[in-house]
Amino acid sequence: MAKFVVEFIGTFFLVFTVGMTVIDPGAGPLAPVAIGSALMVMIFAGGHISGAHYNPAVTLAVTLRGRCSVKDAVVYWVAQIAAAIVAAVAVGYLKGNPAVTPIEHKVLPSLLVEFLFTFALCYVVLNVATAKGTANNSFYGLAIGFTVLTGAFAVGGISGGAFNPAVAAGITILGKSVVSKIWIYLVADFAGGALAALIFRGLNPDDK
Repeated sequence: MAKFVVEFIGTFFLVFTVGMTVIDPGAGPLAPVAIGSALMVMIFAGGHISGAHYNPAVTLAVTLRGRCSVKDAVVYWVAQIAAAIVAAVAVGYLKGNPAVTPIEHKVLPSLLVEFLFTFALCYVVLNVATAKGTANNSFYGLAIGFTVLTGAFAVGGISGGAFNPAVAAGITILGKSVVSKIWIYLVADFAGGALAALIFRGLNPDDK
């Protein structure tokens, strides 16, 4: 139950921050800073309880890496998606259900950048938060948050910079992305997470 609550809280505040900063009136060009910072502080807050995934693709990567059971993964996914829905509803209420212009997705560029930066995010998570060589470090939250910040600045204009199926669900509910394009995030983000796990295991065969 504790892991469910922590994953719900962390994912809620991440998706809530995304919604509040990207839906007008938002934070403009500083939105990535707020989003990366929200992820960072929630990781430091909940990492010792659940591992602080707050992202179904990260949960997949950590599960394939062997540090999360399938049972826990299902619990995490339910918490993450439920939190994204609640966060989106809260943002819609606070913003007064404003008119939102959806992202104009170009399928192949969006697939590519979502895949690349979700891979980068999951690769960083596995190396700074699960590897023996970086055990008990104090920088893991900063490294993970800055990966999202970097991706949002670099390619947010192409895909919206979700790198997270829960965030994708939230921005879809808010109308920032159309329902028919959510598959882009699901395919690219889960593929990025899976590849990150496979590469981590290949590079660290003795790190079980």
